[in-house]
Amino acid sequence: MQPLKGITVVTLEHAIAAPFATRQLADLGARVIKIERPGVGDFARGYDARVRGLASHFVWTNRSKESLTLDVKHEEAQKILMRLIVEEADVVVQNLAPGAAARLGVSYEALSKIKPGIIVCDISGYGDDLQNPGPYRDKKAYDLLIQSEAGFVSVTGTPELPSKAGNSIADIAAGMYAYTNILAALMHRQQTGEGQRIDVSMLESLSEWMSYPLYYAFEGAAPPPRTDASHATIYPYGPFPAGDGKTVMLGLQNEREWKIFCEKILANPALTSDERFSSNARRSAARVELAALIVEAFAGQTAEQVTALLEEAGIANAQVRTMAELWAHPQLQARDRWREVDTSAGPIPALLPPGSWQHGAPRMDAVPALGQHTDAILGQQGYSAERIAELRSQGVV
Repeated sequence: MQPLKGITVVTLEHAIAAPFATRQLADLGARVIKIERPGVGDFARGYDARVRGLASHFVWTNRSKESLTLDVKHEEAQKILMRLIVEEADVVVQNLAPGAAARLGVSYEALSKIKPGIIVCDISGYGDDLQNPGPYRDKKAYDLLIQSEAGFVSVTGTPELPSKAGNSIADIAAGMYAYTNILAALMHRQQTGEGQRIDVSMLESLSEWMSYPLYYAFEGAAPPPRTDASHATIYPYGPFPAGDGKTVMLGLQNEREWKIFCEKILANPALTSDERFSSNARRSAARVELAALIVEAFAGQTAEQVTALLEEAGIANAQVRTMAELWAHPQLQARDRWREVDTSAGPIPALLPPGSWQHGAPRMDAVPALGQHTDAILGQQGYSAERIAELRSQGVV
């Protein structure tokens, strides 16, 4: 049994944050109707063509949805949209420019007067609240820009050069908070019958994820330094070269592990009483000296030999895998985490969403082609084939 079966979501979305949130609602069985611009669609469709001609971001965040093309600037399209929301929607999600949803008449303030139980989730870069807009409300916001504003870039990278995350972490953070807030709102409505507005900002979402470095820099203290792939404040915790030129990733968390590491990996028990390394803070401060000792100890061994020693000693370690190696990761294979979903370019592999799914498999239907469901959705609304053709000729759909 899919827990959101029977819930309908109408979404005016593009890029990553909102599509990621609504795809997860679709995973749980919700019917998600994605409103797209005729002829163009969600601009994420054009980010690249890496998946058999389709965009990598789009196939990731848009499976199991229905694509309805509407030119929402057209008066007739606005009528269709409003009818669809009033008659079908439990949830409306949008990440248009601030104020755009209100101009279309699909703000919570407008919709709740017609449909009190409606849940409206607005996703924006800096928050879209007219009562407390803040000076950044209308500022354009993309993932990299929010990574910068939230301080993520300032603590990521090398000592010489700051860096962004390799994935769209600000979008993902906002999408996750939108998803969980919508689930909470559905539970609240089930208990009270009340709908609500949800205001999720990318800045606030990523700032929450930045709370460790924020507190580390509490009351003007120095922030965590940028330390490549190593942990900024725990050491040794990061990549180290082995004698064959390959990299071993390892991490220590406590003094018990440090003692074992010195005795069984470095074969140098005396280091456990070395004052320079007598606590994590001191090891982190003396990481240049300690790194030299570790590299020297690893120099006569291959990465595979070092990894075997770490495993035997119970020291956490990992391979630095490429994307090709992640596709073939033995743990994902052994746990049967891969499924297949359809696209207009043929079937592609897709990861089973995280979780056990004990009471029923997640919904993993096709990634929709642009406007693929327009005729079917309008037909369900009572439009004849002739009228749909007329709307299409007028550029409404």
